[in-house]
Amino acid sequence: MSAVQTPTLLDDTAVREAFAAARASGKRAKEAAESLGIGEGRAVAAHCGEHSYPPKAVPLAGPWIDLLKALEPCGPLMGLTRNETTVHEKTGVYRKLSAMGPNGNMGLALGEDIDLRLFFGQWHAGFAVTELAANPQNRPNVSLQFFDASGKAVHKIFQREATDRDAFDAVVKRFTAPVCNAVFGPAAAVPAVLPDAQINVAGMGDAWGAMQDTHEFFGLLKKFNVERQQSLRLMQGRFTQPLAHSALRDLLHSASFDAVPIMVFVGSAGCIQIHTGPVVRIEPMDIRGVQWLNVIDPSFNLHLREDSIAHIWLVEKPTADGVVTSVEAFDQDGALMAMFFGARKPGQPELQTWRDLVAQLPRLEVVAA
Repeated sequence: MSAVQTPTLLDDTAVREAFAAARASGKRAKEAAESLGIGEGRAVAAHCGEHSYPPKAVPLAGPWIDLLKALEPCGPLMGLTRNETTVHEKTGVYRKLSAMGPNGNMGLALGEDIDLRLFFGQWHAGFAVTELAANPQNRPNVSLQFFDASGKAVHKIFQREATDRDAFDAVVKRFTAPVCNAVFGPAAAVPAVLPDAQINVAGMGDAWGAMQDTHEFFGLLKKFNVERQQSLRLMQGRFTQPLAHSALRDLLHSASFDAVPIMVFVGSAGCIQIHTGPVVRIEPMDIRGVQWLNVIDPSFNLHLREDSIAHIWLVEKPTADGVVTSVEAFDQDGALMAMFFGARKPGQPELQTWRDLVAQLPRLEVVAA
């Protein structure tokens, strides 16, 4: 008997067959692709052209900012941004899109509900993906899916019941690429973290204390060549405090019970997606041995793997509007899962109700290096 062959990166037919089998076993698209040793983007690309396997994929061409701007007439859509442990789903209209920076590689969406920070340098390929509905009497579901060069999803856009499907189809038609030529490769290596002894901790602390805007924090990390969580650990007791693993659950329950509006940030390599407003229905769930912490509200869903939390930090950043406090969760690989703030706009001080909430979150006395 011949050995079972693993699909190669060049064999679209083998990818489609193996992907269909993985999906039939109950795996979601991301997990199905990863079970084959490929990225989700590679699996989607294999479904372009003529074939008999679901789903059907159509390659898209940019500029991506123009495509996103064209979505406003479609009405409500659901934007999905995820990382390895956390999924952020927000329904609203794609409005107030703009691009900036060298070659327009940075972008913003500043609609009332769809609030995004876009890093188009990571947007390697896009597809319109058609999935058959569970009920054959219903229309197929079409989504827009964008991936980085390794095949990881950076952002996805799904139709909702109130979506103008004709307008959506017109966007797909307008931005359809003539050929599918996306090529995916391995993910880039994670940069090595410098030892603590090589970090100018005193200088970093002075720069931290002099910040006038939270956005200066990213420049601070770059200037002192320090990894994000490393910086939090080095500033422990001055600007940061470690929190207990139950802190996120406590935070969401308290925000719901006390009606404290919050901001929830979840990012991929190419997009940070933000919810601003209340959270109401908080649902921890155990699904096949995986512990999920969920927000399930009409226009906002959050799905966070609570069993992947390694560290949670309370972080204070000085600004011209006063101290801004965040709660930041990291997984076992040191990757940022999600960030939580009190709802606020630039020029406004932080909500006292948010400060009161985080003051009650359970602390840790020590944190492992």
